[in-house]
Amino acid sequence: MADNKKRHVVSYEKMALNPELAAAFAEKYPRGFSDYLTDLVKYPKPDGTTFYAVTVEIPDAIYLVKINVKTDDLEDVERWLEGEEDAENEAVAGGSADASDAAGETLPDDNIAQYAGGSDDE
Repeated sequence: MADNKKRHVVSYEKMALNPELAAAFAEKYPRGFSDYLTDLVKYPKPDGTTFYAVTVEIPDAIYLVKINVKTDDLEDVERWLEGEEDAENEAVAGGSADASDAAGETLPDDNIAQYAGGSDDE
């Protein structure tokens, strides 16, 4: 028997525009799709890129719901292996705590006596 259902591709974000599809997705993935990562399938596009999707079926159609998946970039992995990422993160965060001590600056919390307001016995 031939399957005469229409086939569509829709993004996860736009899936909510079709209440029947959103209900079918919620039924199939009650706790979200992250618990069902094995259901994700990688599909090629004509331009050579790829996308990931899960299949959701409703009575009159079959949908591929595109899911945004962040994959590791080879250059990011190489930078991490070489330790460059840690140096970049430190520069963005403003350096290490040792750098401020070397400059003679102290944080206000270094002298907690300044917060004393009296005796606890009163």
